[in-house]
Amino acid sequence: MRFFNTAGPVNSSDHYCLSPLERFDLEEIEMLISQKEYSVLHAPRQTGKTSSMLALVDYLNHQGQYRALYCNVETAQTAREDVARGIKNILSVLSYSAEHGLDNDFLEKNRTKILSENGEDAALKVCLGNFCAHLDKPFVLVLDEIDALVGDTLISVLRQLRSGYTDRPKRFPISVILCGVRDVRDYRIHSSRTKEIITGGSAFNIKAESLRMGDFTRDELYSLLAQHTEETGQKFSEQAAACIWHLSCGQPWLVNALAYETCFKMKQDRDRTRTINKEMVDEAKDNLILRRETHLDQLGDKLREKRVCRIVERLLTGHPIPEDLPEDDLQYVMDLGLVRRRPQVEIANPVYREIVPRMLISTTQDMLSYQSAWYVNSDNSLDMDKLMAAFQEFFREHSSVWLERFQYKEAGPQLLLQAFLQRIINSGGRIEREYGLGRMRTDLLVLWPLEAAEPGSPDWTRWQGRIQKVVIELKLLHKSLEATLSDGLEQTGKYMDTCGTDHGILVIFDRRRDIPWEEKIFRQEKMHNGSKITVWGM
Repeated sequence: MRFFNTAGPVNSSDHYCLSPLERFDLEEIEMLISQKEYSVLHAPRQTGKTSSMLALVDYLNHQGQYRALYCNVETAQTAREDVARGIKNILSVLSYSAEHGLDNDFLEKNRTKILSENGEDAALKVCLGNFCAHLDKPFVLVLDEIDALVGDTLISVLRQLRSGYTDRPKRFPISVILCGVRDVRDYRIHSSRTKEIITGGSAFNIKAESLRMGDFTRDELYSLLAQHTEETGQKFSEQAAACIWHLSCGQPWLVNALAYETCFKMKQDRDRTRTINKEMVDEAKDNLILRRETHLDQLGDKLREKRVCRIVERLLTGHPIPEDLPEDDLQYVMDLGLVRRRPQVEIANPVYREIVPRMLISTTQDMLSYQSAWYVNSDNSLDMDKLMAAFQEFFREHSSVWLERFQYKEAGPQLLLQAFLQRIINSGGRIEREYGLGRMRTDLLVLWPLEAAEPGSPDWTRWQGRIQKVVIELKLLHKSLEATLSDGLEQTGKYMDTCGTDHGILVIFDRRRDIPWEEKIFRQEKMHNGSKITVWGM
């Protein structure tokens, strides 16, 4: 029985999958190879690069015009800047791949001698040159995980490939494809030997083209889900398929993870007569986030990097990106898959949009001692007035200490409130988030089921009953309280209308140090277009 794959390359006999050769422009790759060009294929992690490159190598070998070899150099990462260890490791992996992929033992028999006679700074070039000379057809080499290499080891590999470039095609690969997360031109490589920063574009200036593998299109996503339906008979409702698209925006790992969690991991949904619905997909999303799956955890780990912080903090606060922000920082978070640039700079998809603040507040959230039961009414609704009053008191007494703990200090007030809310809501509800550049606000939608699941029914059935919806708009005071309040009421009212609720809260954070708390702390009730909005100042 096939399943949705979330780990490693796809295998069509085991996994539902799209054709790996259709994930990139095969015609363009073939043209580059025929023109004896070297190129780069880059994309965020777990988008299908390795699967596509393995398929390409298999395709080229079956076509019969070239000898093609795939080689993953990730194991050389442990060598760090020890070039001798790194090159020795890469030659070992190359020889293993050639012996098992091309049934050719030339490298296995000769690599040790070549390394000994030529040293690590030339051995890779000499090995590839002599290997090509012994082949009966032009040689195409795919080097995967190239950006796993570090410092002088990476510099040495790039420069040896560049050095042999003029010897192609008879005594060097006719074409080399470097595969990784980032485009080589964007590398900033620290050399311990020369104590300088070497750019990838300088060390590998023979690259003719950079190709980027994209996410799934909507049609591709629906095609993937249809494979499960065809094999098992289990259908996805239109709303469920649309929800997977909305949550993932086509990110391949997220698509497969949401589908696998829904169809295979959630036991009650393994009943193939049960149609997959939107509520199941939403629960699957919650499960992935709560478990901090490796893909999401790795993404969260990147948030600690300063260049990531510079972009993401602006997104969280809604401030515009300054004109002097290095373009490389923005390109970096795009290459990670964390941010997309079109139609505007924003977090790449709703799952990442939720995981970013949750990763930043997880420790804070766990340290808070507030309990959900304190804020649940007898009719099972949330007492939002009581909850917000508790946070206001907490913020006044403790914010100066807690805000210092955040790396993202500009977004500290928004993150602290989200940690407080998440602590309460985690027991049975959800928080949806909207934030982005230039918005000058963060929009939260608290969702709280008012009815319990029937005994013996799946937990997701709670979401098919009545739902309490509360819009919470977070704004930093700017210009004046009157101007901030006017903008905030208008924005909160629009978000309430979008979400279909008449329960709105506007929170205004005043970060001016010279203003006493007595002036910052207030609670007001305002009417806007016929709806009551409670305003909390702090």
